Amino acid sequence: FLIPRNFCHGMGVVIGETAIVGNYCLIYQGVTLGGTGKETGKRHPTLGENVVIGGGAKVLGNINIGNNVRIGAGSVVLRDVPSDCTVVGVPGRVVYRSGVKVNPLEHGSLPDSEAEVIRALVDRIDSLEQQVESLQGKLSQCLVVKSDTASSANYVSCHLQD
Repeated sequence: FLIPRNFCHGMGVVIGETAIVGNYCLIYQGVTLGGTGKETGKRHPTLGENVVIGGGAKVLGNINIGNNVRIGAGSVVLRDVPSDCTVVGVPGRVVYRSGVKVNPLEHGSLPDSEAEVIRALVDRIDSLEQQVESLQGKLSQCLVVKSDTASSANYVSCHLQD
């Protein structure tokens, strides 16, 4: 590992033996520039110039990180990153390219799961109310006979027909 010009790093940084770091890079504490296997040859990342890697990030494998790249803290980068990008997440994904947000989230087009559940409940209530009305109509057409004798005092006879 050759020390590049104006290279600055925090404590606990791990730099693999075949890693290449460009000039003017800033690597915060706890970052790993590591390999993904035990193969021989080039197996660690190559960083371009002016790269900033946030604390605890992992950049793994024989991948290329372009110039002017920002990698967020705690991110795990496993694929090549083009120049002028910002990468965050596990696994790392490009969220800004040349200062422009990539695939911005449009909250208005997201499904509203709570509204869908409420609609389903309202539909179910309507269905049950229709069933109750239907059964009440059939019940009103029933002939109810109640006996006054002691042996059959609480028996009610009702014959529903379709």
